[in-house]
Amino acid sequence: MKTFPLPEPCGLRPIRPLGLLETGGWRIKTYGIAHGRALPRPELVAAARALAATAFPAPAEGPGRYGVGYLGIHDGRGAAWVFADWWEGENELRHRVFIAPAEHPTALEEHTHTSLTACVWDLRVMCFERGAWLAHCLRNLAGRPDLDAYLADTLSEDA
Repeated sequence: MKTFPLPEPCGLRPIRPLGLLETGGWRIKTYGIAHGRALPRPELVAAARALAATAFPAPAEGPGRYGVGYLGIHDGRGAAWVFADWWEGENELRHRVFIAPAEHPTALEEHTHTSLTACVWDLRVMCFERGAWLAHCLRNLAGRPDLDAYLADTLSEDA
């Protein structure tokens, strides 16, 4: 059996909603994920929220863009991660990744160009958001997307 070394046992990480952020016409669900603490450090949360003003495209609404998305703020073991995702073209997810050293969590730099997508905890948020988008927007029994219901549906768990 092939294997690889782990630096530490894989424990649970809290994933918590941090509220709705409104910036530049966008309504953005905000999530916190943390390693070894209940929530991301406040300075990382503040830097990520400030970054959201430029991470999401302008205008927020237009042909095929609905002005809704989510922001993941992950205070990880070795780095601080922020991902900015939004729905476009009915069923497409757009994704940007920003990383900072753990010791300088406000020094976020874009890493989207590296092809890095997400870690397993970030993917849990993305998976939940896919389900929420399907339930409230694409498969809504009323026959029309309900963006307010989508924004109200958030994930809170230890994953």
